[in-house]
Amino acid sequence: MTAVREALPENRYGRSADQRADRKLKIIGAVLGVVLLGVIGWIGYGYVAGKGLSAELIKFKVVSDERVEVHLEVRKDRDAQGYCTLRALREDSGEVARKDFRFDDDSSRIDRILTLRTTSRATAVELIGCTDDDGTPR
Repeated sequence: MTAVREALPENRYGRSADQRADRKLKIIGAVLGVVLLGVIGWIGYGYVAGKGLSAELIKFKVVSDERVEVHLEVRKDRDAQGYCTLRALREDSGEVARKDFRFDDDSSRIDRILTLRTTSRATAVELIGCTDDDGTPR
């Protein structure tokens, strides 16, 4: 008796549809992976390179009805110059002081205790923001 074949001989008629689909999916996955890595790199570079001047309000202390001491940490490029704006608020959220502080040091990290003179007793201090001398707000 003769044996009956039920399937076509392998690799005789080219790749199967499943193999072609698998190859397409692998190519699409690789392209999307490269695009995702590119976007992450672009965002990361913009975050790191875009920092000219930034600050963090560490703490504040109400010294009297007319004064508040603020501990501010500033991070900047060594050659960057600019200022940061602070404001003090009273209990009803009204502003009792606002002042710009310049940072022109050649250091990349500045830790400074600053004094705000207030018109009445402050209960909170807020860092409004920092601006490079080129006018870029941070």
